[in-house]
Amino acid sequence: MNTTTKTPVVAKSVIIPFILITSLFALWGFANDITNPMVSAFKKVLELDNFQASLVQLAFYGGYFTMALPAAIFVNKYSYKKGVLLGLALYAVGALLFYPAAAFEAFGFFLAALYILTFGLAFLETTANPYILSMGDEATATQRLNLAQAFNPIGALGGLIIAQKFILGSLQSDDLNADGTSIYETLSETAKAAIRTSDLQVIRNPYVMLGLVVIAFFVLIALIKMPQNKDQEAKVHIGKSIGRLFKSKKFVWGVIAQAFYVGAQIMCWTYLYQYAESIGIDNQSAVTYGISALVIFLTGRWVGTALLKYINSGKLLYYFSIGALVCTLITIFVEGMTGLYALVGISFFMSIMFPTIYGIALEGQGEDAKFGAAFLVMAIVGGALMPTLQGLILDIGGIGYTDTRILGVPEVNFSFILPAACFLVIGYYGIMVYKNKFLAHEN
Repeated sequence: MNTTTKTPVVAKSVIIPFILITSLFALWGFANDITNPMVSAFKKVLELDNFQASLVQLAFYGGYFTMALPAAIFVNKYSYKKGVLLGLALYAVGALLFYPAAAFEAFGFFLAALYILTFGLAFLETTANPYILSMGDEATATQRLNLAQAFNPIGALGGLIIAQKFILGSLQSDDLNADGTSIYETLSETAKAAIRTSDLQVIRNPYVMLGLVVIAFFVLIALIKMPQNKDQEAKVHIGKSIGRLFKSKKFVWGVIAQAFYVGAQIMCWTYLYQYAESIGIDNQSAVTYGISALVIFLTGRWVGTALLKYINSGKLLYYFSIGALVCTLITIFVEGMTGLYALVGISFFMSIMFPTIYGIALEGQGEDAKFGAAFLVMAIVGGALMPTLQGLILDIGGIGYTDTRILGVPEVNFSFILPAACFLVIGYYGIMVYKNKFLAHEN
């Protein structure tokens, strides 16, 4: 009898801890996707150019890069549970700092709050991902992580809905005249100041509420007994561990692929709003397409998790990368609604990439997984740098999105050449893994 097929993805003995840790995936998904539309919101409220507005993502994802390795060191010294609790505490502090940021009406203060908030997210991702991998048999680890990650877009959907209904729909700086021009830009400085104060409070409130919810999760997890994994909870010498990790081509290329994936995801989800605006769709209405992208992403995650039972993870990653590349090329070279639909469709193919790359890269790493997780979370810096580069492309002809044409298409279309390049890198990693070109450890 083949006992491998009977190995449960999640054992009954750890079902409660699994549910609690999985809930964290929804929590940071919420933070990610309530923040993506804020690039456009801050641009309008504070009258920023595209590069300045993109600093929202630089601060948000830069926090991951800064804190991932310290998080792994902390977890190595203490435990996964304490890492989760510290992550939740930092998350709550960053969210609550939106209150004084709105009072001072300072963009830099908002960026600092986001930066601290993502210190917490770095702790959560560095801890939760390998923790989920450790909650059962290694043979089902990638399936288990894909299952947990499937709840990330549920939180993300919540973030987008809140952004649409309670933030973007209430911003007075986004109001238009009958001819489609901005009312805010025509107002006196005194009138603008009043609207700015009101709009920044609108942006503030959901983050403050989020901070209170995170505090509730902190209390709940603090009171629950969590499982320990002897291999991954063991104390590891950081220098030797990192040395072993970087002898593994599969791991090193996994970190590279992850950086390009996160960059592609954030570019596609952030600049969807600018792409929509370039074809006459206002920011609040564009959120509907963002929600559609997340629904498709969630569908792809469940489909991909099922397919992983039958298809090699590297092979599936390769196939999904090709699908994403085709959709991106349509986004670039086909203008209008077809291009926007293709941009939304990319999400289906992105759905399995993060957890699959993560699972492949950490497979066989044993006690080194906690530091391996840190570098994979540090790779999220791709989400900080690449949207900034895309913002620079958008500013080539001016602060608009169709000021000039490159290769025969508006600059907003052309800017998606960056995600296209990212999917090529991810596809390379997938096919190399499938062909066994990488070994878990190489001497």
